[in-house]
Amino acid sequence: MPSTDTSTHPADTATTHGIGRIGAPRRTAQLLPLLAEADLLDSPAAWGSTTTPAGAFRLEPVRPARDLELLTRWMNDPEVNAYWQLAGPAAVIAAHLRPQLDGDSSSIPCLGLLDGTPMSYWEIYRADLDPLARHYPARSHDTGIHLLIGDGTNRGRGLGTTLLRAVADLVLDNRPRCTRVIAEPDIRNTPSVTAFLNSGFRCSAEIDLPEKRAALMVRERALRNLL
Repeated sequence: MPSTDTSTHPADTATTHGIGRIGAPRRTAQLLPLLAEADLLDSPAAWGSTTTPAGAFRLEPVRPARDLELLTRWMNDPEVNAYWQLAGPAAVIAAHLRPQLDGDSSSIPCLGLLDGTPMSYWEIYRADLDPLARHYPARSHDTGIHLLIGDGTNRGRGLGTTLLRAVADLVLDNRPRCTRVIAEPDIRNTPSVTAFLNSGFRCSAEIDLPEKRAALMVRERALRNLL
């Protein structure tokens, strides 16, 4: 599994760089029977927009014909590549997207639009059906998030905290069977870990993943009203 972040990625001063990713989800044969009956993710496009201190934010599933050039530019930013490790021509990015776009919809790549402008990339995925589940006590319908903020002008402004809170709320509002939102930033990525903590996540544990030591970040539905 490739390394990354704020799934192996940064956050606030950098929250901006991938906020966590172990890599494109790969299913084992044992999981396939579960997928047939699982309520996966539906479409984040139907979740609508939410008002944040930075503006109106919404998720829109990636369309390669429209978005590949933009994502390629973001992934080739040295600050982003340090965590996502996907620098290269558009074919590299397309190969990363393809398993998600052609798969079982248990991971959905999205653009994050702030006041209508694409400024971040997200992967919303079923953490309990992902290889990550081998490394922590997963619960049914745990939903994972990976994030990078693509434009350097949006980094270092606290947007990571704002957007992580907004997306976690969107997940919990639209996935009633999901009791937790999960992320696994690189433990060395202090800005990313800080952004998660500031947006209502707690560090549940440190876990060893194939390409990084990660902070297992958890945001509980039960604690939402206390934030």
